[in-house]
Amino acid sequence: MPSNPTPLAESEPVVEPVETREHVHAALTRTSTGNEDLRELESGLDSLQSDAERKHRIDWSRILLPVAALVVLVLIWQFYVSLGVKRRDLVPGPLDVMGQMGLLWNEGKLQEAMWTSLQRGVVGFIISVAIATPVGLLLAQVAPLRRAFGPLISGLQVLPSVAWVPAAIIWFGLTDATVYFVVFMGAIPSIINGLISGVDQIPPQYRRVGTVLGASRLQMALQVILPAALPGYLGGLKQGWAFSWRSLMAAEIIAVGGTIGFGLGSLLDQGRVLSDMSVVMSAILLILGVGILIELLVFAPIEKRLLRSRGLLAGSTR
Repeated sequence: MPSNPTPLAESEPVVEPVETREHVHAALTRTSTGNEDLRELESGLDSLQSDAERKHRIDWSRILLPVAALVVLVLIWQFYVSLGVKRRDLVPGPLDVMGQMGLLWNEGKLQEAMWTSLQRGVVGFIISVAIATPVGLLLAQVAPLRRAFGPLISGLQVLPSVAWVPAAIIWFGLTDATVYFVVFMGAIPSIINGLISGVDQIPPQYRRVGTVLGASRLQMALQVILPAALPGYLGGLKQGWAFSWRSLMAAEIIAVGGTIGFGLGSLLDQGRVLSDMSVVMSAILLILGVGILIELLVFAPIEKRLLRSRGLLAGSTR
């Protein structure tokens, strides 16, 4: 009789191939890694969504905090005036100054002074930018020219613009050319130095890439150097505007008469001649207000947009 086959013992373990265990482990590893990548992707999308929401959300603190600070300063001013430490004709109160501004507005002097100074400041600044930008690029690109004229540009930047007023009056007389010349001498050196500083901060790889792509010297300057130097250039523009605005006020205060128009500096000098502190304070507040508005409405949005486009605004408290 044929012998019966020997049955497998039920307690004998089934040995799993080594390759199968390795495949299962690799699959589990890929699954866990995929889950981690998915979570990272989801967190990145959530971050982008929150950044977009913050971008379109109005940050009321940037509006309310300056307004609150202004209110506090006005209250302190009014409290000091109410103490009677100085006569009201020497230290007028906020209401006195506001009343004087109303009188100047009704007479048309306020509108004339504001328009004249703003027109001179904006036109002078635009011409200064048109002159300073190519000069700054040239000095930044040509080392011998920079070594020759760099110290002179820095010296002109620290020279008080008011020093140019007497010379400008002798050269151009009591005309608007005197005012514009002083504005140019105040703004151009600052813009040039700001642009040169921005060019110095450009990584050398940018120039190498431009050279590899076959960019000419003009293309390198306009399409590689200038865009990369925008942060420093913008800083120079801000400083140039500040210097041009101060230079304009100095010129309007000193150069009075002739065919020179009536600006905020002229209004300030008129208050000095009349010994009317309410007129003087009105002119000072208007000059200050124009400077703050230009910063908030022009330079701050441009700077914020530039920083955001370069990924430098995340986590900023500004």
